[in-house]
Amino acid sequence: MPEARQLGQAAAPIGIPTRLWMAALALLIVGGILAAPLLLDTYIVNILIRAFFVAIAAVTVDIVWGYCGTLTFGQSAFFGIGVYALAIIFTEYGFGPWQALLAIATAIVAAAVVAALTGWLSFYPGSSPLYASIVSLVVPIVLVQLVYSGGTFTGSSSGLVGFESFDLELENWFRLAGLSLAAVAVVTLIIMRSDTGRLLKALRDNDERCTYLGVDTSRYRIVVLVLTAIVASLAGFGYAAFGGVAAPENASFTFGTRLIIMVALGGRGTVIGAIVGALSIEVSSAYLSGSLPYVWELIIGIALIAVILAFPDGLVGVIKQLTHGIQPFERGPITRLRPIETAAVKSTDSEIALELKEVGKHFGSLSVLDGVEFVAKRSELLSLVGPNGAGKTTLIRCLSDGRERSTGFVAIAGHAIDRQPPNRIVEFGLGRKFQAASIFEALTVAECLRVARTHRARPSLVSTSIDLELPPAAISVVERSGLLERLDEEARRLSHGLKQALELAMVLSLEPEVLLLDEPTAGLTRAERQAFADILTSLASRDRLCILLVEHDLDFVREISSRIIVLHQGRIALDGSVDAVANSALVREIYTGQQAGDDGKES
Repeated sequence: MPEARQLGQAAAPIGIPTRLWMAALALLIVGGILAAPLLLDTYIVNILIRAFFVAIAAVTVDIVWGYCGTLTFGQSAFFGIGVYALAIIFTEYGFGPWQALLAIATAIVAAAVVAALTGWLSFYPGSSPLYASIVSLVVPIVLVQLVYSGGTFTGSSSGLVGFESFDLELENWFRLAGLSLAAVAVVTLIIMRSDTGRLLKALRDNDERCTYLGVDTSRYRIVVLVLTAIVASLAGFGYAAFGGVAAPENASFTFGTRLIIMVALGGRGTVIGAIVGALSIEVSSAYLSGSLPYVWELIIGIALIAVILAFPDGLVGVIKQLTHGIQPFERGPITRLRPIETAAVKSTDSEIALELKEVGKHFGSLSVLDGVEFVAKRSELLSLVGPNGAGKTTLIRCLSDGRERSTGFVAIAGHAIDRQPPNRIVEFGLGRKFQAASIFEALTVAECLRVARTHRARPSLVSTSIDLELPPAAISVVERSGLLERLDEEARRLSHGLKQALELAMVLSLEPEVLLLDEPTAGLTRAERQAFADILTSLASRDRLCILLVEHDLDFVREISSRIIVLHQGRIALDGSVDAVANSALVREIYTGQQAGDDGKES
């Protein structure tokens, strides 16, 4: 096997080792939490205890919104579940060890069940982020209505008060709440900087690309929602245990909106920003509500708008700008590229890789595809040409998503795709490259490629791998395109041609047997097009992939294709050798602008 390749970074500054710095910072925070109640007055200690529990809920909002990209109003409902689980059980059954355990178990189970149901309704395949946000908005509204209709059991609009709770000194409550917040923050930061955290950021940046890389995005989002719901519920449990009050406001939509404001103010996608925003708003509200009882919320709202307009990244973003250039941490690990053997040996050239029978796509009485039928073998580079509106891109969608086609049969490497979603079809050996480069702009090149290997290698929950293991086909694209020297560079900084090459390398990381390419050379320079042609012909001949290429450039098609299919008005008009099809009268009409009979639909 070839030796591992390593990408270095020149002139790396000497910094404090990350682990030592983090350990010193952790000791400083723990020491501050333990000593603070001895230095602060009773009023601010009371405020901070409640603020710590609220900040934990704000961190869960940051995970769902800042890292996973779903704006959620529902974390207040899970916080309220924890509040009422404790209040109802302690009110109905009194206070004691078994009652406390029952309350904790109820808070966890109830929050998990409600979150799982909410996630199932929000993140079904094909759902939009807006729809998920609307569902999250409904959850606290429904929960509050249940509280109102609960009578004496829930306290209705008056809530529950006067129940016995844990008898702890104020200083110990402060330390318990503060250390709980610190623990949540540390665990969250560790996870979000791990391979799993990188995958969550990929979901936020480009959910569709994740799906076509074989990632079950719905499952990941539901798991994240359930785990954050449990944490928010336990925060509510602690909030009620300290305050001795359960009120509908603890689960309300208003509180959910407030949590979002806290995250936005502090800076989303940072964890620390959520904590800074929560503590800032809670402490300032406590003081302003007493001295300015009618206008304090207006003042906070104006301050929020001013901060967001001036500093879109929040207060933490301001701090980053002020400390720009300061590097207290050593540079991150250097990416090491390692080749791996492909998962399986390809079969003979005569084996069919792609099979279509009577494939159709209809929108009511409008027929976009009708009776499309052909087979393609391994090592075959098949080009699909035709005028705009012929149905080429629609056909690509029907091959890569089993729910798209209206009629017909499609098989990938002998596996019928039926009505399977894209992430399941990837397992059959299909890889799809989009017309516009579909990558993860906020991740580095190496991180994009690691995400592409998720379905082959389960990501770690606590660590970040420095080894980038790719199949030979993907490594070939990385080396020949010039991406090898830019593995640790953010994908957003790449040129158009390199982004196209990166997406192709990501798709090849899936180790596909059938590769779908939708106008991959659009916008490329002549040199880039030639390099792309060399890569594709190599993939077909050396790696023995079956390639289906949608392309408008007839010269490019002539150069690389082993066969051409002409799609016209949703039907196959011609299917044959390159010379026979390229020199046909129909193709001459199409490429001289004489598209007689073209219905003008978008492909």
